[in-house]
Amino acid sequence: MNTHILWVIAGMGLVTYIPRWAPLYLLSRRLLPAWFVEWLDFIPAAILSALILPAILIVGDPRRFNPFTPEFFVSVPTLLVAVKTRSLAGTTLTGMALFWFIQRFL
Repeated sequence: MNTHILWVIAGMGLVTYIPRWAPLYLLSRRLLPAWFVEWLDFIPAAILSALILPAILIVGDPRRFNPFTPEFFVSVPTLLVAVKTRSLAGTTLTGMALFWFIQRFL
């Protein structure tokens, strides 16, 4: 294999690994303020929302807002199940079952 390719693969690994490792290493021995820890708790939900919401509401080519998609109709009851049960497995199964039902029968 060409050594240039190996250097590129190693570089990509470092570029991926260092930004994840550095905050863990630098902040692991420090006591963080409570407000900062609470703020950090919202990051996964914010990122997931930013990834999922456009896929649910914006469809087509050219891209346009459309709240009448099967994804949107499934997302509302799935969100209610998630809030009520706080169960990842239950929420996932509910969303999959509802999406299958809508795709199959509507």
